[in-house]
Amino acid sequence: MIEGVRIEPRKILPYEKGDVMQMLRADENFLKQFGEIYFSFIHPGFVKGWKKHQKQTQHFVVPVGTIKLVLYDDRLFSRTKGQLQEIELGRSRYQLVRIPPEVWYAFQSIGQESALIANCTDIPHDPAEAVTIDLTDQTVPYTWDLVKR
Repeated sequence: MIEGVRIEPRKILPYEKGDVMQMLRADENFLKQFGEIYFSFIHPGFVKGWKKHQKQTQHFVVPVGTIKLVLYDDRLFSRTKGQLQEIELGRSRYQLVRIPPEVWYAFQSIGQESALIANCTDIPHDPAEAVTIDLTDQTVPYTWDLVKR
């Protein structure tokens, strides 16, 4: 596992009228401070990324659909420099993933339906602190099935 990445199973509480899916709790010490929550849809087969934040920490869950999340660590002083990590997220693998600053990430919807990513960050979004590169950029040594971009 990449240094600083944390993966925690989340609870799905079944109810006759509709399930409740937990994301974060204040008593878990998972989120140091609150920045913002946003939601992102991705359609089947498409890939979003590569992106890394210089200051912001991401906390992803996927309550609808399924994604393959790929992380890459190119931080100079990390014990896991040069490592890739693939994580499948969705209802059948409902878990919370923390992505620390300076770790590249991209994700692809791998199911038959659009996926919904909920992201709770520790600081509000600031485009100036994020870096993006093309999916084919060799900075990240990963090849996507680019049927759709």
